[in-house]
This record gives sequence, structure tokens and C-alpha cells, in this order.
Amino acid sequence: MSLPGSIEKFQEREQTVRVHSKPFRVGLIVPSSNTVMEPDFHRALAGSCIVSTTRIFLEQVTREAEVRMIEEELPHSLRLIKTTDPDIVVFGCTSAGSLGGIEFDSRLGLAIEKETGVRAITVVGSVLIALRTIEAKRVALFTPYREELTRTVSACVLEAGYDVVHSAGMGILENLDIGRVAPDEIIRFVDSEMKTAQTEVDCLFLSCTNWQAVSALDDLRSKFGVPVISSNQATIDIVASIGRKS
Repeated sequence: MSLPGSIEKFQEREQTVRVHSKPFRVGLIVPSSNTVMEPDFHRALAGSCIVSTTRIFLEQVTREAEVRMIEEELPHSLRLIKTTDPDIVVFGCTSAGSLGGIEFDSRLGLAIEKETGVRAITVVGSVLIALRTIEAKRVALFTPYREELTRTVSACVLEAGYDVVHSAGMGILENLDIGRVAPDEIIRFVDSEMKTAQTEVDCLFLSCTNWQAVSALDDLRSKFGVPVISSNQATIDIVASIGRKS
């Protein structure tokens, strides 16, 4: 039985709306103990896209644990996130992306794209774009990590052509503990370290997707009068920009 013309037209219009209003979908991959990046993404991107998350096992923030995370856990997480039909996939770990320098991070992105069939965004790549955008030259870098991972992130910034004039980490091992560091504690840590900086800086970079750094950005900008970049905010900015163009 044929439907009345008015109903047929209504169904055609409804189908057109569904096709044209397909939301921009973000696939987010984070370490399993990360409690900060996902809420930051939802707060910043709510209403403009759908964020679907999958996790890769990590408890302690060490080089060895992050290598295992990438080699053993990431392949399965990519198969999982692919089932959400994302438009892009974000690899949400700064220090893991920095383990082998910029080339390692780029290869990681390419591997994600090969497995998922969509564009990959890495945090390291997003931060380097942010540094280029503000035309930074002398960077002070702060992390919650132990020394080894602070050095690998610093090495990526140096490799990209910027002077890292001061760097410091809180020395925290457990990723859950990193996520519990309050924004006020981050501000106090940066303030204390900046008092020992020997060279004037034109940018602060707060590294780690599980650090509550986004909430500290405005206060630090006001305090030091220079641009302040965080891992999550830099990545959110890239995702938002891609989403607007889609």
C-alpha cells in the first residue's frame, strides 16, 4: 500500500535531516587510569561533537609501561574505537607519543590511521602546532612526571626548534595520583619553578593529558603574562578546528 503523499514527503525530509546533521564523531584513546582528558573533552566539545572513548591499560607512568601500552594494548583499542565510526581518532598520551621523538609520534599517528581508516591526532603533534601558532621561542616546560619522561617531552620540543630554557617535573609515578593534582597545586608548582628560571620565557607548556592543567591556564597566563599551552587544550583546539571544517 502506498503512503499518502504528505507522509512520503515528511519521511523524505526526515531522512535528509538525519543525513545532513550527522554529528562529528571523535574517537578518544586514553590510558586506563587517565581521569582528566575525557572530562576536559566533554566540557569543551559538548554540543559540537560526540566523543567516544576507549582505554589502554596503564597504571604507572614509566617508559617501560608506556612501551607495553603501545605495543600490547593499542592494537586492540584501535579495533574497538573503530566500531564507533569516528571521523577522527585522538591518541591521548603526551609522554607515550614522545618516547622516540617527533618521528616516533608521527609513525604512531600513521599506524592509527592505517588501522582505523580516519585521520589521527596526537597530543605531541597538537602541542607543536600550538607552539608554531604563538611563535614561541623560549619555552618553560612543566610535567607531573619523573625525570626520564620529562626529558623525552622536552626533547620533542627541542627537536621542533624551540629552546627549552627551563623544565621540571613533579616526580609522580602513579597515574591516578597525577589525575588528583588540583589546579591550585599546579599553579604553585609552576610559580615555584619559575622563580628559579635563569632565562626569560615567552611560553609555558604544561605536559600531560591526565593533569588538571586546563583549569590552571587562565591564572598562569595572568600571573606570567605569556601564552600557556596544555596538552589537553592544544588537542581540543585542533579537534574543534577540524570539526568546524567538517
